[in-house]
Amino acid sequence: MNDEPRLVPTSVLARVLGLSDRTIQRYRQLGVLKPDVVSPGGHARWNVEKVRQKLRELAEQGRDEA
Repeated sequence: MNDEPRLVPTSVLARVLGLSDRTIQRYRQLGVLKPDVVSPGGHARWNVEKVRQKLRELAEQGRDEA
């Protein structure tokens, strides 16, 4: 059994998280999210669980600052 996390393209990540592709791309451009792998052609691959965790952390920070 392979214990390595599955990496998914931006469109799949967005669908799983209920966000638009553009939102993921914007977060990437702003440095909020960083893909695990970027192909030579510039295509991002993401670990869904890592992104979920990062978004949770950001939400917590937002609540703490409010």
